[in-house]
Amino acid sequence: MATVFLGLGSNQGDRMQNLRMALQLLAHEVTVNRVSSIYETEPVDYLDQPWFLNAVCQIETELSPRETLALANRVEQELGRQRTVRYGPRTIDVDILLYDNCVIDEPDLRIPHPEMAKRAFVLVPLAEIGGHIVHPRLGTSVDDLMHRLGDSSQVRLWKEDKVCTS
Repeated sequence: MATVFLGLGSNQGDRMQNLRMALQLLAHEVTVNRVSSIYETEPVDYLDQPWFLNAVCQIETELSPRETLALANRVEQELGRQRTVRYGPRTIDVDILLYDNCVIDEPDLRIPHPEMAKRAFVLVPLAEIGGHIVHPRLGTSVDDLMHRLGDSSQVRLWKEDKVCTS
């Protein structure tokens, strides 16, 4: 079984419901062990869009990294994600942040997620449930990455109770 951390984000429609539905769809095929609190975050890169709700979940799976990516893409598709503008608005975004200690660098699959160490909206919820985890490429814990973060974008606690998966 692999331990995988997935980043979830939504800024279109009922953002909280989109996160809930994504977790429910994931739970049909993997074991969802932990889910961070929900954070409201300002957009990064493409700024002319609504704020996001973001969370991170820890899953256990027998799926390979490529199969996990296919699952993430299916969840996004089922929840109506339209890929129009890079970093633009979306009903749901499901990103593989970490997959065990794997380092994969292929055109359509990069693990660890190449931007995660630079993004507060990823590191804050990831540190909440996996701060001790060491980034396999950088050799630094998530907690340390978060404390060194230069990203000044706003990340504020939205809801402390976890998103329910049932």
